[in-house]
Amino acid sequence: MVIKVFLASSSGSTAIKKKQQDVVGFLEALKVEYSQMDIACNEDNRMWMRENVPEEKKPSNGIPLPPQIFNEDGYCGDYETFFDAKEDNQVYAFLGLPPPPGSKKARVEEAEAEDEAEDEEAKGEDDQPVSEEEEELRQLEEEEDEAAEAEEEE
Repeated sequence: MVIKVFLASSSGSTAIKKKQQDVVGFLEALKVEYSQMDIACNEDNRMWMRENVPEEKKPSNGIPLPPQIFNEDGYCGDYETFFDAKEDNQVYAFLGLPPPPGSKKARVEEAEAEDEAEDEEAKGEDDQPVSEEEEELRQLEEEEDEAAEAEEEE
């Protein structure tokens, strides 16, 4: 997966320059691989970006401003949505990337995967799902056990 950041290398707007620097700097700090796609010097990049930003994300004049962020051909968002994701610690999800190994989110996902694997093992040696009859029988046995424990407590 290649993250593409569409930038303007020669922008007269200091606001756009700061936003571009913020995105690029943050991606570099996270060690996320990305490609800078210059729309100022390359007409193909400019046209591709304009055509692939979803209509609902384009400004009223219809021309999206840089930086615009894509994962391959999938649109991630503009600076504002990137900033919101950064503030919410959701940059990897925003970019459509898995969390880095060792991160808190990655550990949670690993634990969930382990739980799912244990659940699969608990279904039985033959990996066949438990039938409805077997499930009903198990529930009846649990209810009987609970009733017996309640009687013992009384």
